[in-house]
Parts: sequence; C-alpha cells; structure tokens
Amino acid sequence: MSDETSVNPERTRSPRRGMCAAILALEAIVLGLTTPVMVAVSDVDVASALVVGIGLTVVCLLLAGMLRREWAYAAGWVVQVAAIALGFVVPMMFVLGAIFALLWGTAYFLGKRIERERAAAWAAWDAQQEH
Repeated sequence: MSDETSVNPERTRSPRRGMCAAILALEAIVLGLTTPVMVAVSDVDVASALVVGIGLTVVCLLLAGMLRREWAYAAGWVVQVAAIALGFVVPMMFVLGAIFALLWGTAYFLGKRIERERAAAWAAWDAQQEH
C-alpha cells in the first residue's frame, strides 16, 4: 500500500468523539449513583429509581460508543437536559447536571474546533507536498 492510499490514523481520529465519550462515561457513573440517592433520600419507589438512574447510565454508555454518528451528539445534548431535569427529584443534580452540561458543551465545541483546524492543517500539508 502506498502512502497516497493509506489512511493516516491522525487524520481520522476525532478529538471531539474522545472528549465527549469521556464526559459521557464519567456522567454515567454519577447518574448510576443517583439511583440509591433517589430511593434513600428522595423517597422515589425502587422501580422508578432503577428505570431513571440505571436507564440514563446505560444511555450514556451506549451513546459514548455511538459517537461516530452525528445524531449521537444530539442525543448527548438530550442526556444533558435529562441530567439537569433530574434535579427536580434530587436537587443536587441541578448543580451536577449543569457541570456535566458545561463539560459536554466544552468538549463538543472545542473538539469541533480542533477537528476544523486539524483538517485545515492537513490540507495545507497536502498542498505543500504536491509542490
């Protein structure tokens, strides 16, 4: 395989995907830990707490693996809203949800910026190599 046809992994690696996946993985831990808090502190019945807490945990983990598709980022924004809305049941989630939404937004927008700048740098490199 020649250098022209081989794909450089540095060109295809997405910093946005890596950072957003990390945020979702950490958020999954926090959301999973809200399950016992909902039962013990907020007096939510066990079935509802399991559906919400473990459900959001599983969604975070699945989305972290699906970030190769653009729709998964939109779903990630929905998870951020759900995490903040969980504050109506566990008030501390207003704060934690907002922190994770801020981290998600930072990872998303910074990652997109890095991807744009990296693409421009590779285009300049390719143009320079042609001469």
